[in-house]
Amino acid sequence: MNMRKTGVLMAALALAGGVQADEGKAHEQAAQAVAMGLMKELGGALKKTMSAEGPAAAIRVCRDLAPRLTSRISREKGWRVTRVGTRVRNPLLGTPDAWEQQVLDRFAKRAAAGEPLGKLSFSAVVEEPNGRYFRYMKAIGVKPLCLTCHGSAEQIPAEVKAVLEAEYPHDRATGYRPGDLRGAFSIKWPLDAGS
Repeated sequence: MNMRKTGVLMAALALAGGVQADEGKAHEQAAQAVAMGLMKELGGALKKTMSAEGPAAAIRVCRDLAPRLTSRISREKGWRVTRVGTRVRNPLLGTPDAWEQQVLDRFAKRAAAGEPLGKLSFSAVVEEPNGRYFRYMKAIGVKPLCLTCHGSAEQIPAEVKAVLEAEYPHDRATGYRPGDLRGAFSIKWPLDAGS
């Protein structure tokens, strides 16, 4: 290949890489906006319900509202939007897949090295048997308010324990402390179907 053709090829590759980088950045910004919106909406609903009706009633925010919101956004956008946990309360909805578990492990290492949980996110384009996906995760940290349902046995009020035992017989999402990594918002965006 002569120098001119090599230069044209290198320029084309650089341009393609730039386009992919720009597209990846746009995907990341869109996913981040969805995750932050979900975090804000769920946090607000949780505080409002706890204040108005008490902590046992607030369980329905995570049980009912969160899946409705993620399902609605998933349908509207054509993405899979969900929450996954480091220890799950509802194994049907909160269990991370292999990729998500690797990212949660990475978040835990980054947090242990001093990175604030509020800043932890990760994105990648992933090849899977069904196609290519843009994947994004945003860490969820444990705040003091979370301990009412996710803290130690001593921190969880009796009425909350009763509801958790009735609603979640396989619950493992307790024993957290403020600042622990609780899980993440996870977004899986298909790229091969016209993204």
